[in-house]
Amino acid sequence: MTTHCARFPSVTVPKALLIPLLAFFALANSSAPLNYVLDASASSVSAKVPFFGLSSKTAKFPRMEGRVTIVPDRPQAAVVDVTFDAASIEAPDKVTLNRLRGEKFFWVEKYPTIRFVGRELNMTSATKGVVKGRLTARGVTRDETLNVTFDTPPQSAPAGQAINLTGAMTIDRRNYGMKSYQLIVGKKVKISLRARMLPR
Repeated sequence: MTTHCARFPSVTVPKALLIPLLAFFALANSSAPLNYVLDASASSVSAKVPFFGLSSKTAKFPRMEGRVTIVPDRPQAAVVDVTFDAASIEAPDKVTLNRLRGEKFFWVEKYPTIRFVGRELNMTSATKGVVKGRLTARGVTRDETLNVTFDTPPQSAPAGQAINLTGAMTIDRRNYGMKSYQLIVGKKVKISLRARMLPR
């Protein structure tokens, strides 16, 4: 008894067609957004302000949440969205803490959160960039920029791997209604962000 096996004709893809196909699939894979959520246990936000023009005081915000979306071949399309709990603010002493929590500064009873949403990332090097976005604090929303540094170039960030970034921003506290103690407390506030982002 003879068994016959069906034979399918082999298909040869012309090289002129194969190269564009490979390029298409490579582009499709590289443009897939990479989504991350903030690992609050390994992240921190602090605000530093001059005090009497001779020293400075630093407040910390230990509770936060956030997300980052990176499009590898279009870093300018990145989204950075971080919210931190103003009510959980920590300060070096009780007097400073009470002032920062009060109506003349963050007024945490009325405005319990601070949020930055960035929707445009312009890379200045392989790992450094500037995020343009909107900061909301004490009921006021204004345009601000966040200077960021990634531990790995976002254009080549591997899917499924955590990324780390640091950020720095300087704001004028008076723009957010914090105008008290101007002879004692400086007007410029330096905000520092350290974030570990986990893939989701």
